[in-house]
Amino acid sequence: MAKLSSINKNEKRKKLVKKYAGKYAKLKATANDKSVDETERLIARLKMAEIPRNGNPTRIRNRCEMTGRPRAYYRKFRLARVMLRDLANKGLIPGVTKSSW
Repeated sequence: MAKLSSINKNEKRKKLVKKYAGKYAKLKATANDKSVDETERLIARLKMAEIPRNGNPTRIRNRCEMTGRPRAYYRKFRLARVMLRDLANKGLIPGVTKSSW
């Protein structure tokens, strides 16, 4: 089980990203638009820098839904490898079976 503080910190980041998502997307589109004047693009980049660091989507860490483990994460199942194997062996994940050949 991951430290509860790490899990809570990641949840706060998710909330901040959600809060600033619209503003961040608009500013990023302006900053990357080649047809816009260079000064406007620079202003957009400076405004993006004013958004809190944890408001950036890249700051979110994928974590296992059950244990909070940050590594060996399978996006399809939203689980870490340890829990994926455990649940699959118990037959709790539909369509997943242990392979043998």
